[in-house]
Amino acid sequence: MQSAMFLALQHNRGPLEHTPGTGLQQKGDEKRGRMRKTILKDWKARLNYFLQHSPSSNDPPKTVPSKKGKKYAYCRPSPEEAQKWSEAFDELLASGYGVTAFRAFLKSEFSEENIEFWLACDDFKKTRSPHKLTSKARKIYDEFVEKESPKEINIDFQTREMITKSLPEPTRSCFEAAEKRVYSLMENNSYPRFLQSEFYLELCQRPQINQEAQGT
Repeated sequence: MQSAMFLALQHNRGPLEHTPGTGLQQKGDEKRGRMRKTILKDWKARLNYFLQHSPSSNDPPKTVPSKKGKKYAYCRPSPEEAQKWSEAFDELLASGYGVTAFRAFLKSEFSEENIEFWLACDDFKKTRSPHKLTSKARKIYDEFVEKESPKEINIDFQTREMITKSLPEPTRSCFEAAEKRVYSLMENNSYPRFLQSEFYLELCQRPQINQEAQGT
């Protein structure tokens, strides 16, 4: 009798014992879901802001040259243009919209310092004035290179020391080793994840209204 009562009590307690764990798991899932929605909302807001400050489709495209002689296109890309970004990392970096989209994606992963450093180096190498070269080198160092700087990039001790020693008389190549390191990190880690992101996949799709129009 006691054994039967014990089993009955255990049976009745079972669901109660698991309820707290299940509740905590549900709360955790809900929290992660809310965080994901917040990140997605922020990501899309950044792209929408970029669109609002881009020229209309009737305006001539506003472009600037990239380091490989390509053009940064400041118009929302067609699905075909967006699909080209998957061919090579340089294809993504050659697009102004692509850089902005990738930058917003990196922010969602808390690693936007990488693309910001790369862009700063791209601008630095185009500087002709020795005085501006020195001031820009110091600014890049203070913001991205110095240990525990606001947007410290992930580079080794030797590379950091080499940059530090070059600051008194910086050359246009003084950040080259660090830039290659950051470029490799983005290309091999963040770029593949970006290509799998909801945002990029949406850019590769034609709007539903166009698909309906084609079907009529």
